[in-house]
Amino acid sequence: MTIDWTSERELTEHILVGPAYRLAHEDLDFLAEDDLRPVRLQLELIKPERALRHHDIHSTVVVFGSARIVSPEVAEKQLEEAQQLHREDPASERQLLAAERRVHWSRYYAEARCFSELVSHQFQRVGRRDFVIVTGGGPGVMEAANRGAFDVGARSAGLNVTLPSEQRPNPFITPDLAFRFRYFAIRKMHFLLRAKALVAFPGGYGTLDELFEVLTLVQTRKMQSLPIILFGREFWNRAIDFDFLVDEGMISSQDRALFRFVETAEQAVSVLKDFYGGHPPDEPMIVQGHDMKGDR
Repeated sequence: MTIDWTSERELTEHILVGPAYRLAHEDLDFLAEDDLRPVRLQLELIKPERALRHHDIHSTVVVFGSARIVSPEVAEKQLEEAQQLHREDPASERQLLAAERRVHWSRYYAEARCFSELVSHQFQRVGRRDFVIVTGGGPGVMEAANRGAFDVGARSAGLNVTLPSEQRPNPFITPDLAFRFRYFAIRKMHFLLRAKALVAFPGGYGTLDELFEVLTLVQTRKMQSLPIILFGREFWNRAIDFDFLVDEGMISSQDRALFRFVETAEQAVSVLKDFYGGHPPDEPMIVQGHDMKGDR
């Protein structure tokens, strides 16, 4: 029987390029299947953890807040443009009001930037990095917090998540500490694995989600007590009526004491110093008798 070598080579090539022959870890279609979800979850847990250990990051301060708050410089420029438009078009009252509100809220961008600068300058040092700023990695308050660390040459992390309208990292995150997640659950774990404080600025659903998650973990003692700092008493008291929850018996008065209101970066730093006695904590966070290197 005569062998057609050209045909055999073609058949072999067809095998080599087929999906069944791919190495499992190189087969992206395989890794994307539902059965592989546990593996994807594990990978998202391990990859950032290894990087954080490599960079000697011992403790973090998590900063949440609205992605829609812009810097004072941007807010003032937008207000000038809206004022000019309003003079030309009397029907543009809504744009003018919106621009005025952006100027009002922009002070929190400045406070987030200042807070991050103060904390990063005081607690990051050679051979050890404490109270490293961690944000969601996006714009607004998140950008401001990463920017404050950047201003003083300190490291900060950003934890992006894949969204229908793709989230992009702000430019002030330390590149080696810029991570992207598929799963909100694993992203939340990384926010808190090294967290020694939570700072929440005015924000929307995302900020509220993260704030109440931490409050619940501390309230139920799934997580060791830590400073929970809310910037802007007026905003938070209107957004969430904590006193009403106490009065109606939905939470206890002790639960109401789990957080502190502040108005300035300096006040927030003072809360951290009072809580930790002026020094970053050395002990790992304890959760039900196990440190946070275990399961939560």
